[in-house]
Amino acid sequence: MSRRSQIKKDLISALRLDDLTGIFSALSGYGEAELLNPLFSAICHFEERIRWHAVSVFGRVMDAMAREDLESARVVMRRFLWSLNDESGGIGWGAPEAMAEIMAVNDTLFRDYFHMLLSYMQEDGPELFQDGNYLELPPLQRGVIWGVGRLAGRQRQKLLEAGVAQALLPYLHSPDGPVRGLAAWSLGNLRAAAAGRQMRHLLSDACPVSLYWQGQIIPTTVSRLASQAIADLK
Repeated sequence: MSRRSQIKKDLISALRLDDLTGIFSALSGYGEAELLNPLFSAICHFEERIRWHAVSVFGRVMDAMAREDLESARVVMRRFLWSLNDESGGIGWGAPEAMAEIMAVNDTLFRDYFHMLLSYMQEDGPELFQDGNYLELPPLQRGVIWGVGRLAGRQRQKLLEAGVAQALLPYLHSPDGPVRGLAAWSLGNLRAAAAGRQMRHLLSDACPVSLYWQGQIIPTTVSRLASQAIADLK
């Protein structure tokens, strides 16, 4: 078996572990560059646990890379951006989540790229102001909205100043249940007080939602997320 194949096999085995500490320990023998391509595959994996744990590992790997070689880390971030571009021929599964996790643990990459993550919630404006890159697919919207909620704990004020709370409000009425629930959760994390009344219609919404938080996948519902968000806003 080639080293590349062995790394991919070891990565998938590690990502199936229950806790992030064990995962990071299992992968400590590999360099950041060696893990990149297997991680790009893992964030598209059919197993939910593997996908999400790969997002967490991406954050750790890219933080280490950025501290040693910032330009190489920026190249990887541009690879995420390209995967979400229509011209790439792909769809970019897992890219918003991974970008957000990376920016949550590395302030320099946050400053460089957070505006791009936010652009995926924005429509293009008039011809001279076409800076929006709105994502129409609900699974990609979930990733962006989760990313906002993840970043809120580290960069709350900057996100609020960028108008993120207002951009999230329409998602409370999405036809996609997880999008509605994650929008409420993110607004709660942002402590966007004005949003409380606008999510009350979700208190009876029993649609299931899978929330990834602190290395664990938490089964919940839209109503529970909205209820907790409203409580947090108070």
